Amino acid sequence: MDLLNYLYNAPFSTESLFLGYTNSFFPMWIDDSGVIEWFSPDPRAVFPLDNIKISRSLRRTLRKRSFEFTVDTDFGEVIRCCSERADCWISDEIIDIYTEFHRQGYAHSVETRQNGLLVGGLYGVSIGSAFFGESMFSRVDDASKAAFAMLMAHLNERGFTLLDTQFINPHTESLGAVEIPRREYLRRLHSAVYIPCDFGTGWRDYSHKYL
Repeated sequence: MDLLNYLYNAPFSTESLFLGYTNSFFPMWIDDSGVIEWFSPDPRAVFPLDNIKISRSLRRTLRKRSFEFTVDTDFGEVIRCCSERADCWISDEIIDIYTEFHRQGYAHSVETRQNGLLVGGLYGVSIGSAFFGESMFSRVDDASKAAFAMLMAHLNERGFTLLDTQFINPHTESLGAVEIPRREYLRRLHSAVYIPCDFGTGWRDYSHKYL
């Protein structure tokens, strides 16, 4: 049985998530039935970590210092907020399994706060020196983009080598995403997952890098 058949037939779990991510597959459900599909697109969208693209308007926002940033302090709320879009694929089952993945140390969130309140953020998966971005949300202008800017700076600080964003769209492209062939993605992935990086240590506010 090949890997994709295995993923479809195995229980959806943190074990299948780990196996999927380390072999280029990620889960989504795509219709009202809630059936979870596995994808490994060609081409694949990634963010070049050596080419952080921050708009002038976001730099102005960061200069105002109106946001505070935290990491892994409210993972459950971040993923629930990401799931609130009408067309979103993040089901209750997805939330439960990723929350357990977070407890195991693989899934992480970056939170944007304003006056202590959660106003935006993102979450994804960290394995080795690869970070797999999943989703983001905003309740005020620039809140998710600011979280993304902090994520990029943090990954560079910690020595990460791959930031995956799965599919390209106008939003991710505006943030600097590019497409690469699946073969090239697999080469980078299979190198990155064996390079040890600790996502959770050394977190700080990186706003100064964009001023």
